[in-house]
Amino acid sequence: MTDANDPDSSDDADSDSNSKVVRVLQRYELVGLGDELVEYWTGEATERKSLRELADYFNRELLARVLRDASVDTLDGEQANLYRLLTDEGVSSGAAVQATNRLEQHGIDVDQLTADFVSRQAIHTYLTSYRDVSYSSSDDDPVETETTNVRRLRRRMTTIVESKIERLRTTGRITLGAFNVLIDVRVLCEDCGAQYQVTELFDRGGCECTTDSSDE
Repeated sequence: MTDANDPDSSDDADSDSNSKVVRVLQRYELVGLGDELVEYWTGEATERKSLRELADYFNRELLARVLRDASVDTLDGEQANLYRLLTDEGVSSGAAVQATNRLEQHGIDVDQLTADFVSRQAIHTYLTSYRDVSYSSSDDDPVETETTNVRRLRRRMTTIVESKIERLRTTGRITLGAFNVLIDVRVLCEDCGAQYQVTELFDRGGCECTTDSSDE
């Protein structure tokens, strides 16, 4: 049995370019599941889920996909029970073996399946490093939260551009000496023509210009 929420799983120490969640999404063509994770974690969906709940949700969706691909018919609630038998450390070894044997009879590689289950840490890495989202409670300062998000996006963009340039330079497609990548995103106020860096605009609380509409 596998503890799908074990934070020490070796595959879960992912970078944004080597996310286990991304690999599983692509391998099993779980279209739309990544967006669901974002919606459930940020509260954009009707009910917010914790990272542990998201990991279980992801793994159950993965199991459901594998069962469909193998044409395994299940009764209502049976998929949830199969997931429990495969992951719950409290399940007897006999019950776990029975579940494994049943799946293997349908040609399912149970070892590969359970290895592809993800932990809450892998979900967190995917959401924060790959999707660049964060959860903020009602007590958090939204300006501070969005400032952090913008800075994270800028760092990620810098890393991506650097890697693309380095790849082209290494393969001889472009010629370039030592270099630095500078990402400068600015906001233009069309009312007064003032320009600000995004984080500067946040820090200032907006543009200081006075428009006709604000005087009315």
